[in-house]
Amino acid sequence: MVEKDKIYDLKIDGLGSSGEGVGKINGFTIFVSRAIPGDIVKVKINILKKNYGVGELLEIIEPSEDRIEPKCPNANICGGCQIMHMSYGAQLQMKRKIVEDALTRIGKINTTVNPTLGMDNPYEYRNKAQFPVGVIDGKAILGFYKMGTHDIVDTEYCHIQSPINEKIVKIVKKYIEDFSVNVYDEKSRTGLIRHIVTKAGFITGEVMIVIVTNGRDLPHKNQLIEMFKENIDGLKSVVQNINTKNTNVIFGQETITLYGEDKIVDYIGNLKFHISAQSFFQVNPTQTKVLYEKALEYADLSGNERVFDIYCGIGTISLFLAQKAKEVHGVEVVEAAITDARENASINNINNANFYVGKAEEVVPRLYKEGIRADVVVVDPPRKGCEESVLETIVNMEPKRIVYVSCNPATLARDLAYLNERGYNVDKVQPVDMFPHTSHVETVVLLSK
Repeated sequence: MVEKDKIYDLKIDGLGSSGEGVGKINGFTIFVSRAIPGDIVKVKINILKKNYGVGELLEIIEPSEDRIEPKCPNANICGGCQIMHMSYGAQLQMKRKIVEDALTRIGKINTTVNPTLGMDNPYEYRNKAQFPVGVIDGKAILGFYKMGTHDIVDTEYCHIQSPINEKIVKIVKKYIEDFSVNVYDEKSRTGLIRHIVTKAGFITGEVMIVIVTNGRDLPHKNQLIEMFKENIDGLKSVVQNINTKNTNVIFGQETITLYGEDKIVDYIGNLKFHISAQSFFQVNPTQTKVLYEKALEYADLSGNERVFDIYCGIGTISLFLAQKAKEVHGVEVVEAAITDARENASINNINNANFYVGKAEEVVPRLYKEGIRADVVVVDPPRKGCEESVLETIVNMEPKRIVYVSCNPATLARDLAYLNERGYNVDKVQPVDMFPHTSHVETVVLLSK
């Protein structure tokens, strides 16, 4: 019997979906943050539920052979990198196992899962950063939230972000301190500067800086712009976003261009994309290319196919597919994303991609009723997976192949089970590491009828 507040020695033999270590005490499951498989640890049981407990890591009695010293001094405090204390090779193996376990346990699918496709350099891979801004003892702080809180961990250099952010953070701190600019306080809902958001084109080198403010008037903005212009190579855009709402959502409705363009440009493979302050763009362009090339390989297009890209976002996968397909139909619920998708198709001179705004579970059945059928279907749903009505319509269309791109192994396994029971074999399963040092894993799956 496990008791709350009691201290136990525990062998960690697995990892949870959020990167926490998993072990058992007398057959009872215990989750422990910052522990990894192979560790023997001393834990205090802080939470006790019917089927599991949560232990606080007090001491590493014997470290796993996969445990390393993380590069970042804030790795155990900040909520960004849950598994930086694990060797990169072990991270890739762990992500493969997470996918394999989900397919077996949830989907009842026993199939070979390919080794995870990782990065040559699993650092400095993110092209977008969001820094909450605060003040401690009169000093400006910018960084990331401490795990599970809204306390800011002051961070000038983040090992998984673009190196340009270090300069931007230092400039913003100097601006706030030199000109005594107020910083937003969540509790009192007063103060001006809420967030700094940065976007960097990895191929083009273009940089956008977004200042999110609780009000329209930005004091000494010309001096701030000059500081950016003098120090930031590739600066193409400085914009102000106004968010006066009491919300955890970073952006407000209104965006004003203060300097340069209202968007930057970057490439994935040979495709060009316009990126505005609020447009979605994959944050790891290197691995996005790997992911999309794998999806394109699995789609196995000859040039005669009609393809559906369901949950298409800004059309990134759609445009990759359109280069090899007869026609592509992209469906997405976010209207702004479809506007971006149409623009991205236009700037790449792609004329065989059509985009529809609406819920997938409404648009896809409607297209089916209108007689538009797919030879190949690609789905890239949010974490909650596909709506059953979407899966039902896909099955009714009887495409030759389905390519499922997933960011959540649990909902992937559930949806694959549904398709498997209705005549689709799971042929290939390929995890891709889009977010090194975190517990997240993307997976591309090929199903054939």
